[in-house]
Amino acid sequence: MASTRPSEVSDDQIVVAPCSSVDRVEQAQLYAACFKKPLPERGLSWRYDDVPFGPSVSLVARPPNGTAISGYACSPRRAVAAGAESSIALVGETGDVMTHPEWRKRGFFSRLDRAALEAARQRGWALAFGLPNRRSAHIFVELGWERIGSVRSWTCVLRADAAARDVRAREGRIAGWTTPFAARKAARARRALEAARSAFRVASVEHFDERAEQLSRAVEPRFSFMLRRDARYLNWRFLQAPSRLHRAWGMYEGEQLAGYVVVQLPRDGARLGHLVDVLGRDERAVAAAIGVGLAELERAGASVVQATAIDGSWWSTHLRGVGFVPPRSDNHLSVILRALDAAHPLVAAARDCTHWYFTDGDRDDETVG
Repeated sequence: MASTRPSEVSDDQIVVAPCSSVDRVEQAQLYAACFKKPLPERGLSWRYDDVPFGPSVSLVARPPNGTAISGYACSPRRAVAAGAESSIALVGETGDVMTHPEWRKRGFFSRLDRAALEAARQRGWALAFGLPNRRSAHIFVELGWERIGSVRSWTCVLRADAAARDVRAREGRIAGWTTPFAARKAARARRALEAARSAFRVASVEHFDERAEQLSRAVEPRFSFMLRRDARYLNWRFLQAPSRLHRAWGMYEGEQLAGYVVVQLPRDGARLGHLVDVLGRDERAVAAAIGVGLAELERAGASVVQATAIDGSWWSTHLRGVGFVPPRSDNHLSVILRALDAAHPLVAAARDCTHWYFTDGDRDDETVG
């Protein structure tokens, strides 16, 4: 980390500069100083350099003769509005917005935000979106972002054991006490999911192929805003990710892919798994995919499963219907939007995020939790 003392440097001496693959070690050091969960150099390279649609906008602020004290990234995603091929464009997703604790409250974030959005605009991206926490959401709004919704993590209890009670207790003592009730609710819902599963041939997915994009195209017209799930995106996002914690299964009718599910396995010594991404041609395929995901996570040792959904969205309604329970209303992230090309159809389509197709797989973090 920079040895230069903050008191010795004036704001106009701080330089905002773009980063490339050679800067990932420096960024990883800054990340470790800012967050409890460190991210190694390889994780940043995967996130910024290996994206199928081109490299991320990645910036840092540095003092003279020092290393990074603040950072900002915005990564490209390919989005579509209501399935219209004419609307397909790249959009940016913000992430890794960070300032070293010793250098905070000096306005570096606003400089990085302006520079990053200008770089994204020059690349022709239609808009940018992000999921800031409660501490930083108001700063984005002050800089011109729109707050368009909130996103929360829902919980499904597979086993009412100590591990599940511990996860639920983070929502409060009452949530911890009602863990057995949540488990019974989930068990009833899972019986219906098992019935849906029987209609398909289920097989693990080692590599997504062109059938994934065909499935995505079939689903997209039902949602105002959706990131296209083609093979190169899904393989990069899940099957080539550094953690190696993701597993995928497909629901097939003959050779046709009717749906898929991606889960994140529990970490070593943990009992918490994640239902990361689900896509189905129809409600029956979605139900089967969820059932397979929960069953495979239970087989992998999970006692409790979490999944993130935008409040008021199709996915939040679906999670409630299959036995997931929500957190407290104040336990959320904001959904924010910044128009880069105000006339682009994606901008109007994205402003009501309750009509997005959005799962944990659409977040910028490689892993959840």
